[in-house]
Amino acid sequence: MHLIVGLGNPGAEYAAHRHNIGFLAVDEIARQHGFSPFRQKFSALVSEGVIDGEKIMLLKPMTFMNRSGDSVAQAAQFYKLSPADISVIHDELDLAPGKVRIKSGGGNGGHNGLRSIESHLGKEFVRIRLGIGHPGHKDRVHAHVLSNFHKAETEWLEPLLDALARNAGLIARGDASTLMNRLALALPAADQPDRPQALAPRRQSHIPQARPSSPAKLPESGPMADMLKKLFRKD
Repeated sequence: MHLIVGLGNPGAEYAAHRHNIGFLAVDEIARQHGFSPFRQKFSALVSEGVIDGEKIMLLKPMTFMNRSGDSVAQAAQFYKLSPADISVIHDELDLAPGKVRIKSGGGNGGHNGLRSIESHLGKEFVRIRLGIGHPGHKDRVHAHVLSNFHKAETEWLEPLLDALARNAGLIARGDASTLMNRLALALPAADQPDRPQALAPRRQSHIPQARPSSPAKLPESGPMADMLKKLFRKD
């Protein structure tokens, strides 16, 4: 079995935050592949399914970001998983929005969720780093990660989450290079000026949600549109 962990903070008020892109990613994997409904276990919400013949468990820690390792360690111990059996999807300030890097081991870059997991498992789990961009100054980092994605960011967020979910089998197989290539091809052509327009079709959206800081005009149809309507709804 392979454990895919999405990092984020629990609660509707956090659901649309950049810091919660890991939650958004595992929710989209579960939706696309018909996983079981999420249920409470290991101080987390978990969902199970099979992709390309590989049993997968998705895990969203409900401990808040800085104690994510408590939840991941419970699941790893119960199923006797090694760090190589665990992939963690998280936001990455030091990557441009929509860019992805995947590696086993490495530093935590000050990410509290990664730091917590390292304290329980060591460093040799797989990190799937989803770029959210840097606000430009360290004093603005906290507000940046704990604020909602802007309307314009859905241009790269939708196709990225869609492609990551469609290719989730590559995570379990450990084929990082193929996965990164496919995710790069999914980005809009405007973000990759050297790519032919034909390689970057416009995708529709489906993402899990919270309250926005400002109103946004949403796509009108399609599964990802339904998710975005919740994400950017006005309560």
